[in-house]
Amino acid sequence: MFTALLSRLTGTAAQAPDPELDAQFAIAALLVRIAKADAYYAFEEIAEIDRIIAQTWDLDPVKAMKLRAQAERIEAGAPENDGPQTEELTRLVQDHTPYAQRAALYAALWEVSLADRKLHDDERRFLDQVAAALAITPEDIAATAARRGPALPGTAPDTAT
Repeated sequence: MFTALLSRLTGTAAQAPDPELDAQFAIAALLVRIAKADAYYAFEEIAEIDRIIAQTWDLDPVKAMKLRAQAERIEAGAPENDGPQTEELTRLVQDHTPYAQRAALYAALWEVSLADRKLHDDERRFLDQVAAALAITPEDIAATAARRGPALPGTAPDTAT
């Protein structure tokens, strides 16, 4: 599906899908989607996505930005332009990614959602949806949320000591 979408975007012939590559794009698209969940795509969120992509796949900053840009194009096509739905992205990740990496993705989604120092209601709903779709355990959900501080919807995390 992503290969066909990328083929339409780039005007190249479709090749046989590579599940790992497609899962990589799905993960990057989910990172972009959480950043846009509150209808404001902040610079801090973009920088955090680039950092996560570079660290996750050991990419240099330029390659990480290129992957994010491709994920943005995928995201721009969804859902009104027959682009991938969140359920399709999470299914692809679920099918091709071990649990530890899915749990790390969930934690990374939290990092992106808090990059602008606020956890918005739409971001929280997205986190809940992705956690369920990726079969993240309640224990891992709670541990991830606890590590991020007492951030409540629409408020900045308490960083005072």
